Amino acid sequence: MTRVKVCGVTCPADLRVAVEAGADAVGLLVDVPVDSPREIDPATAADLAGATPPFVTTVLVTIPGTPDEAVELAEVVAPDAVQVHGDLGAGDLAYLAASVDADLLKTVPAADADRASQYDEVADALLVDSADGDGAGGTGRTHDWTRTAEAVADLDSPVVLAGGLTPDNVSEAVKTVAPFAVDVASGVERERADDAPSSEGRKDPDAVAAFVENATRAKPTPRP
Repeated sequence: MTRVKVCGVTCPADLRVAVEAGADAVGLLVDVPVDSPREIDPATAADLAGATPPFVTTVLVTIPGTPDEAVELAEVVAPDAVQVHGDLGAGDLAYLAASVDADLLKTVPAADADRASQYDEVADALLVDSADGDGAGGTGRTHDWTRTAEAVADLDSPVVLAGGLTPDNVSEAVKTVAPFAVDVASGVERERADDAPSSEGRKDPDAVAAFVENATRAKPTPRP
């Protein structure tokens, strides 16, 4: 069964939404050089990680300039896993993996998914996403799932699929790519109310529940 990560959790209410819907993991976005309504400070991330119940994985999502920056954040937040965006090389990632008491996920841009093999031996999982120019995800854009499936077919590491996923398209994405897990942020968020800017980035309970149900019920197409 395909696992589900709900990324960009910013408050206890949205943490409850993800957990009650049956999400396997939640993403906490900290210290990224992009403007995102999902970014939270390290102390808030630590509080949310501490409030997450057993058997739900907490993932620190960050774009560190150096591996030591990620190590310092991980010490504060104490997540179960660290998801790294950006251009850290395999050597830096190996150092990071050895320096934190957490699993390591490396994000690879979908436009260059063939690069995933460079990190196959140092990462615990590889996440393919529709990245922007800064290497950040959360763009809300899909990518060529057939091409992605071909690019990651021979990897040993579990593959997490992200990029423009919604309750309406996640079943097809799972059938096409057969990933270990899928990752969603903007695809399950409420529409922003002009008179309530704080609503931006907040999760919609019905959308989260539908996404988890559709992702976990989808049957991946067997690979030849």
